[in-house]
Amino acid sequence: MLWNWQRSDWPKFTWDKPCLAKAEEQFLLGAGVIVGTVKHLAPEESEQLTVEAMSSEAVTTSEIEGEILNRASVQSSIRKQLGLGGGGRVKRAEQGVAEMMVDLYRTFREPLTEAKLRAWQRMLLQDRSDLRDIGMYRMGGEPMQVVSGAIHAPGVHFEAPPSASVPRETRRFVEWFNRCEPGGPEPLPALTRAGVAHLYFGGLCTRI
Repeated sequence: MLWNWQRSDWPKFTWDKPCLAKAEEQFLLGAGVIVGTVKHLAPEESEQLTVEAMSSEAVTTSEIEGEILNRASVQSSIRKQLGLGGGGRVKRAEQGVAEMMVDLYRTFREPLTEAKLRAWQRMLLQDRSDLRDIGMYRMGGEPMQVVSGAIHAPGVHFEAPPSASVPRETRRFVEWFNRCEPGGPEPLPALTRAGVAHLYFGGLCTRI
């Protein structure tokens, strides 16, 4: 069986544009309503809405990865990172995801870089004392696989590209992501870009 990154057309993604057009339209309408609403809120209410949106994204994303975070602690950490107050002790995992979300909030207009990806990984994994080389590319020769089942007969659901090819593949991803930004030479609609980026970066599986 060929993995996605072993296909001859990798990483050229194709999709049904008419099928996504309606979703893109609904997304833009919803985003416009939110932006219009925020303009009429008091500064304190606008700040709280921003914090809630960021913390919701952080908690939901972490749940997908199997990590359950305390929403109130994440919000408190985000408020602190934004200079809006907040206090109390939080776990390093909650602090790390808050740091990443605030950094993304402040720099989302900047071009993506490999250094930025590595910095986000360091933020997210700052509580993992069981991992080495955090914020770096994989260097081992053994394959990185997603498996399940018994130890003596595991089922392999995915195998990532070899460590030696990850830096090259990541550079290609970064170049593609910057090309298709709104002001780039090959701009893509927001949801389409997000979906392709998810599949593309997930296919690289560059995490340690």
